[in-house]
Amino acid sequence: MFPADYIFGAAIGLVVGSNLYFGPRIKGERVPMHWGLDDKPIWYAPKWVALWGMVLFMLAIRLSVWLASTYAPQSVHRAALGIVGFSVVVTAVHIFVLKMAEEAAEDSGTPSALRSDGSPFGS
Repeated sequence: MFPADYIFGAAIGLVVGSNLYFGPRIKGERVPMHWGLDDKPIWYAPKWVALWGMVLFMLAIRLSVWLASTYAPQSVHRAALGIVGFSVVVTAVHIFVLKMAEEAAEDSGTPSALRSDGSPFGS
């Protein structure tokens, strides 16, 4: 276990806390995940994937780093630095996306998740 795992644990806690904070504030069952240059959402994800998929993704990456460090240590260099960088960047991006999704829900009420042709990609 690296000292960087303390930062990783704090990042997981911050992601879970932001999910609990922003989850009720994001209206609708789909969350905008990508915005175009015109500041309008391009595509949406189911709300549970947008919120809790990040926690699963972070845990999967950390497991991958642990497996590589354990079973192929000669191919792993500066794992602690990678864990810290990954934790900080992914947490910041997740909070940014949730904040943008909250603002999009406030601006347009409940955003329509599907176009008229049934596609979830944009509107």
